[in-house]
Amino acid sequence: MACTLDGHRAEIAALLVPAIAALGCETLPVEAADLPGRVAAAQLPALLPIPAFTNSQMDGYAARSAELSGASKEHPVVLPLGFTAAAGDRQIELLPGTVSPVMTGAVIPAGADTVVPVEATSDGVFGQLVRAGEGGPTGSATFTAPSEPGRFIRPVGQDLQAGALVAEAGARLTPTLIGALAASGVREVAVRRKLRVLVCTTGNELMGGTSQAGRIPDSNSPMLAAALRGYGAQVDTLRLPDDAQALGLALEAQARQVDLILTVGGISAGAYEVVREALAPRGGSFHHVALQPGGPQGFAQLDGTPVLCFPGNPVSALLSLELFLAPALRQLAALPEPVPEPYELATEVHSPAGKHQVRRALLEQGKVRVLDPGSHLVYDLARADALVHIPVGVEQLAAGTTIDVWRMNV
Repeated sequence: MACTLDGHRAEIAALLVPAIAALGCETLPVEAADLPGRVAAAQLPALLPIPAFTNSQMDGYAARSAELSGASKEHPVVLPLGFTAAAGDRQIELLPGTVSPVMTGAVIPAGADTVVPVEATSDGVFGQLVRAGEGGPTGSATFTAPSEPGRFIRPVGQDLQAGALVAEAGARLTPTLIGALAASGVREVAVRRKLRVLVCTTGNELMGGTSQAGRIPDSNSPMLAAALRGYGAQVDTLRLPDDAQALGLALEAQARQVDLILTVGGISAGAYEVVREALAPRGGSFHHVALQPGGPQGFAQLDGTPVLCFPGNPVSALLSLELFLAPALRQLAALPEPVPEPYELATEVHSPAGKHQVRRALLEQGKVRVLDPGSHLVYDLARADALVHIPVGVEQLAAGTTIDVWRMNV
């Protein structure tokens, strides 16, 4: 009797739990090219407040609001200039009865509680500017309106206080979150180590190039490696001929170097099923899942490393990854699960009654057109927008039936 889809999912999930739990973490600089998309291994508190100091939102004049309270067009207030505060300068003091030219991002001078944009003054432009240590300031600025306390001032910690949590453990590090970490003074981040995966394809038909009759290109290695990297894994590939003894020894050696092995092909009920021949004596389990495509499935453990055995047809291999491995990879990478969306079938669909069928589909003008079920149709797989699940026991769905579809991200 064939295993159910959910039953095999549970078997694979249980196999993967110890390997994922043992991953550990590594530390990366906040500027590391490899940091985006990684997952925080611990809570990340702010080392600095954001903003780190009280600063000006505008190019203008730092002033005491009380000294501008009576300003109007009829009764302008003219105040002499103090030293200029530029971005990056140390804080200066605003003397009573003066205003200090201040640039965007500069520390607000001590004693100031408001900023008047330069364009809101009578002149509309700065006169001669003098920073501390460059001589004595001259000139004045004319104000024709009051400016309330706090105007155009960004208080220290307005966005985030020092010690507040920037990211929880398990958070996916997006570009904006990395920016917040850097702004809060975080220089290094502990992240989960990437899952190291070996993709091993088998088959004499894959060896020796593509010009000889009976030989085909290996599409599974680059396709599965790309899908795994999209989920944040570190991937190597290995291509081996149909030699069960050599395969078994090679996988035993590789198991000590990686966290997970995927084999592709060689697990059906026919002759020359090299993966089954190599792993069954080593405790591997092989059975048929009530699934189309992707019915033949298997798994094993070599030196504590899980081995997932997928069928060799490209569509079957990719859908096996999506159905059985991707849920764990998404959880590890803090990625959301795909959300089903309702669509109407554009045409009638048929499915074997005793199998859970997974069909590729195209989304067209609010309807879904289901593609051919063939497990060898790599181009059909590439052009598909979505997957449609037809459960066991459903043999026919009429055109116009509303069904759930899952958008493909591969």
